Amino acid sequence: MSDELTRRSVALGIGASALLGAAHAQELDGAPTQSGTTFSESQIVREAEEFFGESAEGLANAVAHIFEDLGQPNGFIKGQEGSGSAFFGVRYGRGELRLASLYDATPVFWQGPSVGLDAGGNAAKVFTLVYNMNQPDDIFRRFPGVEGSAYLVGGFSVTYQRKDGITLAPIRSGVGLRLGANIGYLRYSRNRRYFPF
Repeated sequence: MSDELTRRSVALGIGASALLGAAHAQELDGAPTQSGTTFSESQIVREAEEFFGESAEGLANAVAHIFEDLGQPNGFIKGQEGSGSAFFGVRYGRGELRLASLYDATPVFWQGPSVGLDAGGNAAKVFTLVYNMNQPDDIFRRFPGVEGSAYLVGGFSVTYQRKDGITLAPIRSGVGLRLGANIGYLRYSRNRRYFPF
């Protein structure tokens, strides 16, 4: 009987070691760890600081403001974009969408026009909090927004985009200057599109 217990103990030990190794490999792979189907504020701040490459009070304040408005997100997008405008503007970007309920990331591209009292150019890193998205395919549509309603916190700008109950909250930090209130939308797609409409 003790021989049987020893074999079971060894088998359980090997199984537990394999599970721990797999969990550690998942963390090393860069996938966020979360509990349930949403991300906590501390998890989002950690992911955003790692993405932007800085630990800034302004970034933590921007995230705190979004959490105060919208609560815990169930996903996020890490990406980069370029934009420019004189009166008519365009914006192009690409990134990866991660939902709390899924391990794999979904590649996503975005593009869109804007019209308004706006001037300048911008190259930016974008960290977008995602709310009420059930599956990755839900991102592939147009999301309207009023960028003039953006607020600035410690060098980071935040805007909201909403469509069909889904809210996106992009946090941007970059080089360049965009002034004024421009009204437009972003269209998210599976592939790069050069026509912004």
